[in-house]
Amino acid sequence: MEFNYADLFEGVADAIGGRTAAVCGDQRVTYAELDAQATRLAHHLQEAGVEPGQHVAIQLYNGLEYITALLAALKIRAVPININYRYVESELVYLYTDSDSVALIYDVEFDERVAAAAAHAPKLRHFIAVGGESAVPGAVRFEDALRGRSTERDFPVRSGKDLYIIYTGGTTGMPKGVMWEMEQMLHAFWNPTMPRPAKPEDVIAQAAGSGPLVMMPVAPLMHGAAQMNTWIAWWMGATLVYVRKFDPAEVWRAVEREKVNSMTVTGDAMAIPLAEELTRNSYDLSSLYAFVSTGAILTGAVRQRLSALLPNLMIMDRFGSTESGSTAEATAGSSPEKGLKFAADTDSIAVLDESLRPVEPGSGVLGQVARTGHIPVGYYNDPEKTARTFPEIDGKRWLLTGDIATVEADGTIAVFGRGSQAINTGGEKVFPEEVEAVLKGHPAVYDAVVTGVPDERWGNRVAAVVQPSAGHTPTFEELDAHCRKHLSGYKVPRVYAFVPEMKRSPAGKADYRWAKEVARRAAAPA
Repeated sequence: MEFNYADLFEGVADAIGGRTAAVCGDQRVTYAELDAQATRLAHHLQEAGVEPGQHVAIQLYNGLEYITALLAALKIRAVPININYRYVESELVYLYTDSDSVALIYDVEFDERVAAAAAHAPKLRHFIAVGGESAVPGAVRFEDALRGRSTERDFPVRSGKDLYIIYTGGTTGMPKGVMWEMEQMLHAFWNPTMPRPAKPEDVIAQAAGSGPLVMMPVAPLMHGAAQMNTWIAWWMGATLVYVRKFDPAEVWRAVEREKVNSMTVTGDAMAIPLAEELTRNSYDLSSLYAFVSTGAILTGAVRQRLSALLPNLMIMDRFGSTESGSTAEATAGSSPEKGLKFAADTDSIAVLDESLRPVEPGSGVLGQVARTGHIPVGYYNDPEKTARTFPEIDGKRWLLTGDIATVEADGTIAVFGRGSQAINTGGEKVFPEEVEAVLKGHPAVYDAVVTGVPDERWGNRVAAVVQPSAGHTPTFEELDAHCRKHLSGYKVPRVYAFVPEMKRSPAGKADYRWAKEVARRAAAPA
């Protein structure tokens, strides 16, 4: 056995086969049942000609079919590829072709888009449809792909160096596939509250020896955070609870019904509607003790609102990304409004200055958050971006995350924001996250995304795209006065664009390309 996800899951399934592995709606499956189902699908993929190292795309809503597909691909040493189910034809063509996928497992709801895009992806040759009959030529029903297939694990010997690819990004450009060796990924995303495994068998023993635990990744499985939360939970021997599509009422019903202990969301975009649902309806949430945000930080106002609604809840912010793994936890009292501060999980985390040298604690020098040790191989099909993002320094490979930060005198890392989104106005840098957090602290603001628009004098002006709260119509003057109480003058938005609904990814990440265009139109002379 190696630190290979398929090896490890099979070991866990053998050790705790009767325990429930996952639940979605009225469907539930044990570890042994899920392993057998994935083995059947793996044999079908082999029969369809999918070979080790080839890529299997997954374009599904959350469900047991998604995790079955993940496991099936890994069992035959193929590589699963996550597909954003909101993508339109041109975006799908890009992702199918950039990923070199040879097979696609998809929901029949996407038939029209799949058929149109697949015609322009010559390597894509095998299709498995979930949820009924498909109009895509040659598509096999998911049930038929499983029917009659063997549950014998007669697969090639696997390796901890087998690849796992997660496509990420898309807020400012098309997504890129982050390539991980599985052994490196397991350690990078390891739960820091658990002992680190010295050998693969330690993972099995830990899962087998754990008590009953029910965990819920709220984000879609097409997002890396939900996939990583799934594996982390299985290495703890836990039961996973999913909802097919994000709906606040359905999430809380699932928490109540399945007695969820810990749930993971992606920032305010999920936390706000979940909080609003709790103000309208009551649920028995007595089983829930942990509410974790990863991939996006909770603003102080939203955290306070959740604390008031669920006073016994432990609320945590985890700092990390698809490239960096889980790297740090927010310190007590930290928030985008007050300043984000994180305590690193390991000594492989640093802040590197412009010369790629460690920032001296307490110096106030700005640099990039960086990680060495357990990091990805690079970006699929993009050697230039790989070279920029993963430089070698004194014989050691580093990941540059792009997050701008400094190191406090006590060793904590103060993060200001993503460098690529920083707005340069009159020589001053404004980080959108800080301004967004202040705006969302106003009762008339439901959501906000901050960006820059061109300005002849200052280079850029700060602009805010705002979705008002229901029943509110905030004015420029009202929001301006609110911001000036909490921000330096140069950080205060000069342009506001009010929209009925904010455009975000299914995981809740801001679409800065869209926001910039909306703000640009609002700033244009009448």
